[in-house]
Amino acid sequence: MDLFSLKNKVAVVTGASKGIGLAIACGLEKAGATVYGIAKTDFSNEMIPFNYLRCDITQVALFTDIVDEIYIKNSRIDILINAAGITLPLKNSQLKQAQDNLKQTFDTNVFAPFNTMMIVSEYMKKKNRGSIINITSIAAEYGFPDNPSYVASKGALKMLTKAFAEDLACYNIRVNNIVPGYIHTDMTNGSFVDPKLYKQRLNNTMMKRWGVPDDLLGAAIFLSSDAASYVTGTDLFVDGGWSAKGMV
Repeated sequence: MDLFSLKNKVAVVTGASKGIGLAIACGLEKAGATVYGIAKTDFSNEMIPFNYLRCDITQVALFTDIVDEIYIKNSRIDILINAAGITLPLKNSQLKQAQDNLKQTFDTNVFAPFNTMMIVSEYMKKKNRGSIINITSIAAEYGFPDNPSYVASKGALKMLTKAFAEDLACYNIRVNNIVPGYIHTDMTNGSFVDPKLYKQRLNNTMMKRWGVPDDLLGAAIFLSSDAASYVTGTDLFVDGGWSAKGMV
């Protein structure tokens, strides 16, 4: 099972203070990696097994300095997982709010991952290997209502992954997407506690349950490990069968 081991690998995980990012950061550490979890919020949980660093990833200079320090300390960065993300549902049709939502969402969900991939891949090139994983969404595949900024941003991130996969393949750097379905986190809790929306989401999955952040660990460990050495530019769905479901 050494094929799936992350021993001696160094990982950077954004959005690591809660939800999917926190679960993945903890999971990679348990799989053997040295993990640096990054998020913009204060986080003082002494039980976490990884190194927590506070940084707003939309601040490029600050993120660059942190990555420089990680590389200087470890002489390598093997894994980057972009799990940070926001959602700003459009509650009315006012143009100004729609424009503000679009800008804020793209700043975090598209421009920040673009910058982190550009910055971290330069260090991966030094070792001629690496794995980058972006967390997209089934919203990148379908026209979900009342949230055009989020849908557009995840669609953009999906294709950004494929473009980077092409450009970085010559350096043996793999770039892939994990595509979650409805995972119960702070971001989706509004739907989770609404009986009607909860049931709608439930009925759209083959497995008849919402996901939890730990459901993504296997996919993240696989794509980070040597077991996925010939996997790049792909979308790995972890959605309980949502994307494959046919008749209700």
